[in-house]
Amino acid sequence: MTALQKINQARRWTMHQLTKHVGGAPCLSADSLQEKNSIHKILVSRPNHRLGNLLLITPLLQELENQFPNSKIDVFLKGGLGPIVLKEYKNINEIIALPKDHFQHFPTYLSTWMRLRRKKYDLVINATPQSSSGRLSTQFCKAKYKLFGDGDHPEEPQKIEEHHIAKLPVYRFRQALAGRTSFTEEIPSLDLKLSETEIAAGKALLAQLNPSPQKKTIAIFTYATGEKCHSKAWWNVFYQSLKKRFPDHFILEILPKEKVSQIDFKSATYYSQDLREMCGLLANTAGFIGADSGIMHLAVASKTPVMGLFCVTDLDKYKPYGRNNIAVDTTKANIPEIINLLSQILK
Repeated sequence: MTALQKINQARRWTMHQLTKHVGGAPCLSADSLQEKNSIHKILVSRPNHRLGNLLLITPLLQELENQFPNSKIDVFLKGGLGPIVLKEYKNINEIIALPKDHFQHFPTYLSTWMRLRRKKYDLVINATPQSSSGRLSTQFCKAKYKLFGDGDHPEEPQKIEEHHIAKLPVYRFRQALAGRTSFTEEIPSLDLKLSETEIAAGKALLAQLNPSPQKKTIAIFTYATGEKCHSKAWWNVFYQSLKKRFPDHFILEILPKEKVSQIDFKSATYYSQDLREMCGLLANTAGFIGADSGIMHLAVASKTPVMGLFCVTDLDKYKPYGRNNIAVDTTKANIPEIINLLSQILK
């Protein structure tokens, strides 16, 4: 662990200790919301700049749109990805974003908090209970009802499922709204809400990259940050096994912003900084394989089948769920086993 990582870890621990008692039990109940028309202005707080963390709140945004179709939703974020990811969410009223590097833009950082304080809401939801900034912003806001994300674990069999970071705020919201802990309704999946035009553009782009149009495309993403990144040795064995098992497929490597490849660019590659273009392309593939990363969550949002490769992060918390998606612990499953699982989702 680097010195910077140690500092950030210490900072997160300190902030968690300082804010863990902020808020408390939900200030929302079924009795309070007998008339849903009383909720018009909503704020969802997730002040984090990472792509994956932003995509992981899209199920909550869909749930709110379903429950309060006439509401206007503000989202409190960090960084500049909000307008890109949430472009097609019609109920989004305003994106209030802290600067990504707040120490370098401290006046803007402070003015954004003051802007948040001046607004009034009917309902504020902290999307992630462990987020210190999320808890503080929820407490800081003026609102009739506030959900900090705390609550008892629902009864079995939902304990494990509720652990997922995208499902948790939806479960908490449903618990507060309905006054019960068990639900059969499906949790919305991650969704970028691509337009038909964007999907068609992705199809045309993929046709330019694939020299054999009769072959379906398997997209791979070999990179990830820190210990989540599998070694070059692992990826090279996996890539050779993939080619051998699926000779009738075109394999396309999606490159990260660092433009690096764990298979040393042995496959055809695609690089873009346009997230919606990338998502449109992925929507036209037969499936996606990659480690826990923002791009893995983007693939889930594209609605292509996804195989998530996990080796250090909490699989139950971050796995790609819904549709035909699966997650694999690569410390327990060997490459032949993973390839066999892949054949199932590609069907």
